[in-house]
Amino acid sequence: MSDELFESVDALLAAVSTALPAPAERKRLRLAAGLTPAQIAAALRVGSALVTQWEDGSAVPGPEVAPAYGRLLEGLAARFPAPDEPAAPAPVPGAGQPVGSTGTPAAPAVGQQAPAAPAPVPSVGQQAGTAPQPVMLDQHPDGSLVMADAAPCVQCGQPSVYRAQGRPMHLGGFCRPVAQAPAAQAPTPVVEAEKQAVPAPAADVQDDSAASVAATSASPTPVAAPPSAAAAAARTGQRPVRAQGRPAAPRTAGPASGAGPTAGRWVPVVALDAVDGGGWVLDVPGFPAPAGTKLADWFAWLGTGLPLRVERAHPLGRGGDGAVCLTAAALKQLGLPAALPSTDKALNTLRAKLAKAAAAVGMEISENVGPVFRAFRRAGSAGGPKTSLQVTVAPWLGQGDARQQAVSALAAPLATAPDGSRDGQTFARRYRAFAADLGVAPGATTASTAMLLLDAVRPRVEWVRDEATGEWSSHLREGALPAGDRCVPVAAGARHPLTRQLLSEGGAVCEEEDYKWWARELTRDEAGRAFAVAVDVCASYLSVTDSLPLPVGELEHVERPTWGKGRTAGLWLCDFTAVEVDELLPHPATFHGRPPTGPGWYATPTVAYMATTYGFDPATIAEAYLSTHTAPLLKEWTGRVRTGYKRVYADLGLIDGQGPEEFLTAYAAHQDTGDDPARADALTLARLYKNIYKGGIGKWADSARHLDDETWLEKTAASWTYRPEIRFHIIAAARIAAHRRLRKTYLLTGRAPFAVNVDSYLYATDRPSPLELLPVKDDGSPVPGALRLGIAPGSHKHEASIPLRAAAEAMARREHPSRLTHDHATDGTRIGPEQADDDTAGAGHDAQGGDS
Repeated sequence: MSDELFESVDALLAAVSTALPAPAERKRLRLAAGLTPAQIAAALRVGSALVTQWEDGSAVPGPEVAPAYGRLLEGLAARFPAPDEPAAPAPVPGAGQPVGSTGTPAAPAVGQQAPAAPAPVPSVGQQAGTAPQPVMLDQHPDGSLVMADAAPCVQCGQPSVYRAQGRPMHLGGFCRPVAQAPAAQAPTPVVEAEKQAVPAPAADVQDDSAASVAATSASPTPVAAPPSAAAAAARTGQRPVRAQGRPAAPRTAGPASGAGPTAGRWVPVVALDAVDGGGWVLDVPGFPAPAGTKLADWFAWLGTGLPLRVERAHPLGRGGDGAVCLTAAALKQLGLPAALPSTDKALNTLRAKLAKAAAAVGMEISENVGPVFRAFRRAGSAGGPKTSLQVTVAPWLGQGDARQQAVSALAAPLATAPDGSRDGQTFARRYRAFAADLGVAPGATTASTAMLLLDAVRPRVEWVRDEATGEWSSHLREGALPAGDRCVPVAAGARHPLTRQLLSEGGAVCEEEDYKWWARELTRDEAGRAFAVAVDVCASYLSVTDSLPLPVGELEHVERPTWGKGRTAGLWLCDFTAVEVDELLPHPATFHGRPPTGPGWYATPTVAYMATTYGFDPATIAEAYLSTHTAPLLKEWTGRVRTGYKRVYADLGLIDGQGPEEFLTAYAAHQDTGDDPARADALTLARLYKNIYKGGIGKWADSARHLDDETWLEKTAASWTYRPEIRFHIIAAARIAAHRRLRKTYLLTGRAPFAVNVDSYLYATDRPSPLELLPVKDDGSPVPGALRLGIAPGSHKHEASIPLRAAAEAMARREHPSRLTHDHATDGTRIGPEQADDDTAGAGHDAQGGDS
């Protein structure tokens, strides 16, 4: 073994036998010294994954490194003897005693006699006489803290569910004994992990601050220790991934929205509130509170390994960093401004203040401070384990410059209470429900969140271990969408140079879009009716994306392609000009609803429908761009969004299987939330989920108008999320599904819409109700595949009823009658703009926007 290697080990021992201790003892010694696997790996010139494997027994140190590793463990054992061994007398502070990251004497190691009368540690709200004593708590191989039955802390005697070297210790060593309040004063409320009640069922947990601060003597529910990372990897043969891209052990499912860390291993977010007198209030039962009211205390709390994390949605996927939300009262208690500074000078001063407090405990903050920023500690930094958390400041949401507001665009509606204020506890409650429904944390925008969800449920990368070196590396999974500009000229998107060049040469491009502003003259029978009833498709894209074959692979140009019954996703050059279609319906193959005037490029769903329904001959197709790999890319994504969509609407009284009259009544009242926070939360989340699936479809052809052309090509067109041909297939499938329903309804009832815009259809009716349009079976049940009322994706809702005379007059002025849906209620009366239903805005939406 080289002198350099031994010198490195000696240096490591200074900072903190060839016969090696048992694997469990190796880990105990490392944790007792407050060292990370990365620090030991750096000293021994090996990978950090090997150190973890040595400690869980899945690997044995090789002969070239075992002597140095043994030397390290021997030195650690001398300083940190096992619990059943006598301990050396504790040295006097200042006489060579090791110190913690804050400069105070370190806590006694396992095996040492705890002081008979430990120095009192100030409780929350008290002035600290000395700094707290940070201790490296026991961790699982994936970095999470070990939790067990509550037992008296070795420093303060109060119950703790955490362990340091196997003995009960408070989080980070910040002990919080019961405050001795003066007799003339009421005791200061202190919320601690050890003094919270056992969590109530998720359905009963709302934003009840009184329930949050009620302290009882009940100890938290113990959590079973998870299997080691190596054991899990051995069972699955695969390596899971952390949010930072590093391997990690699998985690159990997260708790329900109201449950605390005692009900599961992780929660995605917690709201930190404050009360008069210096006490902290957290909205998750059983969650530890900061040890003090200073900024440094708060950052120390953030860096102690809090059980905050968004669970991964796929075994090979990535989890997400947890979040802490500050309320207005918490801001005041921490000495932070109630509003985000509006000048650069004041903002820089604020950031310097935060950065200084963070640095005192080994933490850092993101470069830009705004309503949403990050607090983190790098691996190997002093003060505690590697950690990363998102900080959301509820009162600051909606403030700041355009960049700051863009980063927090999705957080603002989550935090907006029914009275319009930005409330931290409302944000945390909705955030937990969001993460439970979709399996990811909210991103900056709905469109970017849609792509985060897709990568979470269908990961693009997987980890593979090199058997020779033991190191792990990542690569694209089979069928994953690669990065890089993959556009072909006929489907490159409106902003791409390939499209502009092709159009300048007189070529045709793919124009698969939703129906836009189609209308026809009223028939004699329709003109004699009284109303124009508008019905709107619910979640039209979700009704087709579940099993839709999409072009996942590269598009290759093919001459005289073989149709193969449409099993291959791609774009086909077809001529539909001679194909006869239904005259009273919009043309199925064009977004404008009029017959095409020549050959054009169409996605597979359009060609398949024209072939099976109207007799188009695929043998006449001259050329195509066909995908090398076709797969239902959005199956898992659709399942997540659709499940969340149905759950929130069920909370609003709209469920599958309702009869037409029952549905119409429930839908008319679903936005009346009253004082019910559960209904208000459900309505907010319903709007977000709808915008997520719409924005996600638009993201595939994101024009990102805020970027210049060069930046757009570099950052947007070259991203794996830019695939216009995928969007063309989804839009085509949704438009074809709509036409199929319109056609079947027309064949059964003889009723056809006289105007269509996107997924809103106007029918002439005798009464201001869609009930007379519904085809039913002999038993009164709805006909599958035809017009039906309901909240399920692909069903319809009643949007508005317009006097037919007003609709006819609008068409005479060459205006589209669907514009009138915003001005009329479902009973046919005219309403003002402030009364318009939010859902009627869907009549004019365009799904192409993406993040623009």
